Amino acid sequence: MRKIHVIGIGAGDPDQLTLQAVRALRSTDVFFVLDKGEVKSDLTRLRRDMLDTHIPDGGYRVVEARDPERDRRAGGAAYSPAVGDWRSARAGIYERLIAEELGADESGAFLVWGDPALYDSTLGILEEVLARGAVAFEYDVVPGISSVSALVARHRTGLNRVARPVQITTGRRLAEGFPEGVDDVVVMLDAHQTFRQYAGQDVDIYWGAYIGTPDEILVSGPLAEAGPRIERLRAEARERKGWIMDTYLLRRNPRDA
Repeated sequence: MRKIHVIGIGAGDPDQLTLQAVRALRSTDVFFVLDKGEVKSDLTRLRRDMLDTHIPDGGYRVVEARDPERDRRAGGAAYSPAVGDWRSARAGIYERLIAEELGADESGAFLVWGDPALYDSTLGILEEVLARGAVAFEYDVVPGISSVSALVARHRTGLNRVARPVQITTGRRLAEGFPEGVDDVVVMLDAHQTFRQYAGQDVDIYWGAYIGTPDEILVSGPLAEAGPRIERLRAEARERKGWIMDTYLLRRNPRDA
């Protein structure tokens, strides 16, 4: 039976891998990497750097495939179908890689940024591959340090305040309004800097981009003051690298709830 490891590799720093993740790396014969193109080639390089750091003697294979494009213009009712089409296209690639590149008694691995259970599609895609029935395998999941955990650690703050809830959401959802009954909101996958909607409220922001990598940028403070600086730094970073991954925590003063 083929075996697959889904390994959370943290936000980018090789030191963030857990001991469990390192053991899984060292028991893997084939690493599957989806290439996102030349603009994001440094994401592939970071994965290879992690392998070089933790498996210096080699003895494994790396198999790359091109990640299918997703229709990022789709919004509203078209958003979920567009994501579904992209996931199915990925499932076809995963199915081919496992069937053609992984021997019957070998183990393969997908290296997932952050934690596989938080805003990542790998687990759902593997379940879709299994449901198709064309290739059989077992898989396990190794948790990782998410960008959320790394963000608050770098800012030396907590996710929530005493006896208060915290919510993790996306920029698309935040645009619909601050979650009811929640004053601490972590926002991921926000391409439109939705935090600007709340600049007139008494809100603090803890923002980070490329967390855990040499390109890391951190900004915190009252949103009215920090927001314009974040916009400027974000635009400069995106222009310089061609892409950006950022996460932020909005902390609203309860009197504005």
